[in-house]
Amino acid sequence: MTGSFCVPVLLAAWLAAAAAEGLEQAALPAEESRVQPMTASNWTLVMEGEWMLKFYAPWCPSCQQTDSEWETFAKNGETLQISVGKVDVIQEPGLSGRFFVTTLPAFFHAKDGIFRRYRGPGIYEDLQNYILEKKWQSVEPLTGWKSPASLTMSGMAGLFSISGKIWHLHNYFTVTLGIPAWCSYVFFVIATLVFGLFMGLILVVISECFCVPLPRASSERCEQEQSTGEAQGAEQLQDAEEEKDDSNEEENKDSLVDDEEEKEDIGDEDEGEEDEEEDNLAGIMDEERSDTNEQGVVKEGSVSPKEDEAHPADTQDVVEDSLRQRKSQNANKGS
Repeated sequence: MTGSFCVPVLLAAWLAAAAAEGLEQAALPAEESRVQPMTASNWTLVMEGEWMLKFYAPWCPSCQQTDSEWETFAKNGETLQISVGKVDVIQEPGLSGRFFVTTLPAFFHAKDGIFRRYRGPGIYEDLQNYILEKKWQSVEPLTGWKSPASLTMSGMAGLFSISGKIWHLHNYFTVTLGIPAWCSYVFFVIATLVFGLFMGLILVVISECFCVPLPRASSERCEQEQSTGEAQGAEQLQDAEEEKDDSNEEENKDSLVDDEEEKEDIGDEDEGEEDEEEDNLAGIMDEERSDTNEQGVVKEGSVSPKEDEAHPADTQDVVEDSLRQRKSQNANKGS
């Protein structure tokens, strides 16, 4: 009887001890993470000191595989004298745009405001060697417009923030309210058109406020100056055309004078040739006359006087015919 009574007592004591141990374990606080979440409001902390940042998404399997390694790296951050942070790209799209994150997970090293992209594996040993051996010094820094602190990347952060808000609004329409997706797209198209028209109206108003209109007198003066300028331009064009016409007339006159001079030179040459031919023919006639006289002296009356008179007349006719032919040829050449 006593033995059967001891068993329930021992069982109750064991259950009470187990419950007490469970309550003690539940009462112990969970181990605090050393990884500091970064947001759009506190990301400027990385501009001072040395930091390592991890960009991740909750749905990314590769990001989940490196979570434990990243926590271990953060626990040793005090030994390595480095701060460790993480950025959820779903909750902070502006920071993902500021660092221009296109793949996940993405790691960045920051040293006194100078940023470098870490492209190694997210394993604790590799991360530790990257800091201890200062391998980041051999990596090209993100300078100029690529720097997350530049004005260009600030604008990129604003665009990514707007896109993130639009995506959240789309999810609210389709998931929470149950609106069809095409209705959400139509809404965003109409909102984009209205926003564009509104911004155009604002620009017109600003231009009307800050751009002072010209007075009427000044506008008339400008028109007069413009008209006088056009008239002067037309006069200049007319003068240029007249000068061209005058130059063409002078060239034509010069060419005509040159042609007349050439004709006169040719006529003088022809007259000289005619004179030379006449002289030659006269010399020939004189020679023929002398020959005929000599023959008449030698024969002494063997030829009748009629023949003597006919011979010089024939030679004279031949000479005159040759001169006429030469003159007609020269006349034809001159024409």
